[in-house]
Amino acid sequence: MNYNKILVVDDDPSIRRIICRILNSEGISTDEASGGLEAVQKAENNTYSLIILDLVMDDMNGFQVIHHLRAHSILTPLFVLSGRQAEADKVLALGIGADDYITKPFSTMVFSAKVKACLRRASLTAAATSSNELCAGCFRYICDEMRLFKNNTELFLSSKECLLMKYFLSNQNKILTKEQIYRHVWNDTFIDDNTIMVHIRRLRMKIEDNPNHPVYLKNVRGIGYQFIIEENL
Repeated sequence: MNYNKILVVDDDPSIRRIICRILNSEGISTDEASGGLEAVQKAENNTYSLIILDLVMDDMNGFQVIHHLRAHSILTPLFVLSGRQAEADKVLALGIGADDYITKPFSTMVFSAKVKACLRRASLTAAATSSNELCAGCFRYICDEMRLFKNNTELFLSSKECLLMKYFLSNQNKILTKEQIYRHVWNDTFIDDNTIMVHIRRLRMKIEDNPNHPVYLKNVRGIGYQFIIEENL
């Protein structure tokens, strides 16, 4: 497979070498950053398929890196790879925009499988976007026409519901904060929780078989929402 480059961020050069060796053995190109500030600079000036990020760094920690990138609309998929195993750290990292959280020590086989699955999803999303369609499970969204289909049956959405659905389909299985959703759909940094809840409820009425027990668009308590499409590694 021919993948784009992955950015590996860790202040320990031996860890960077191990991760890069694993990825290179799978035919995946890598770039390195020795700290958070360097990672931000590289992510802003280069295109990566994935960022693999440690949390504990002296100049700028991993949480700050994630927050900065997402706040500046850099939506490159991002895996946290950390020795910190506290549940609170995992919830916080995923809540502010990480796509996965892998604890050290880690299984090389599982790590490689997760990376390749992420790159595969990114490749499929890019192909669908280039053809003016976003597809996930039973859903198909035609971007230019702002039309949504579920099992080939068209669902009629308002303009804001279309924008929400497009954002969720572009970020399937990711936990999205209310701040991220409001910024990308309403183009505003002021968060109106009631507005989001009303539109989410209306969207669920149209896309879910049972809106009171949603299968696709789920709440993540205290954080935001997640649009779930089941996929095996």
